[in-house]
Amino acid sequence: MNIFERFFGNVSFKTDEEIDLMQDAAKVVSDTLAMLADEIKPGIQTIRLDRLAETFIRDHKAIPAFIGLYGYPNTLCTSINDEIVHSIPGNRELRDGDIITIDCGAIMHQFYSDQAYTFGIGEISEDKKRLITVTYECLILGIEQMKSYYKVGDISYAIQQHAIRNGYQIVEELVGHGIGRKIHELPQIPNYGQKGSGAILLTGFVLAIEPMLTHGSSRILKLDDGWTIVTRDGMPSAHFEHNIAIRNGKSIVLSNFSKIEVVLTRRGYFKPQDFVSFENPIIY
Repeated sequence: MNIFERFFGNVSFKTDEEIDLMQDAAKVVSDTLAMLADEIKPGIQTIRLDRLAETFIRDHKAIPAFIGLYGYPNTLCTSINDEIVHSIPGNRELRDGDIITIDCGAIMHQFYSDQAYTFGIGEISEDKKRLITVTYECLILGIEQMKSYYKVGDISYAIQQHAIRNGYQIVEELVGHGIGRKIHELPQIPNYGQKGSGAILLTGFVLAIEPMLTHGSSRILKLDDGWTIVTRDGMPSAHFEHNIAIRNGKSIVLSNFSKIEVVLTRRGYFKPQDFVSFENPIIY
């Protein structure tokens, strides 16, 4: 047992070469989400988005990561309004004013990428715009805490405090995670916690940070399909997820939402990057 195994157990440290391979996988997922950004509109069925995503991923020499994962049947999770995560695509049509979180994963070079983005469909309410924006800001603040010799709790604390300051609740039962040759690796990354607590972060860590916020109560409910998790009070939820590596002590965001922003701008759709409240926002 070496010193890393002694102190970090099953945490998987990645080499620079492996991080490069993971960035290839991340690019496929980011590009898939950008392609879907050009397809989302009132009237489209979520199963149509799912089929487009599967074809796109396979055409780019990658494998849809979610199909068969723990028995899940589809390429995407398409969670609408009060659905937080894991909603199965089907014949449901998107409507003007909906928000939808599209969670997507792919495998390339035997490494996983796992990303999520919350979209507004058509004209959405100011309340939903603010929820999406604050959730996006929580992601930025969490990433800023991902540096060598910081702690997992520093990420969690930054996310929780920003959510609370803005009047939102954290879904405590759902967490971020390490990622690599498995989609869910250690350490877990809660979206709440104490500063200075938890595992120490070092070069070679690769994490999926994914804040999930609700507009009302944080209490959740799993539906009878065995997958879909919703807010118990029916209030909307938002969710963003990036994949980040620590390289030479600093965070490197492997995923990239810039192409999504370009599409949303062209279509005149809402994008949270336009409303971040920081003086010098970090846009990934």
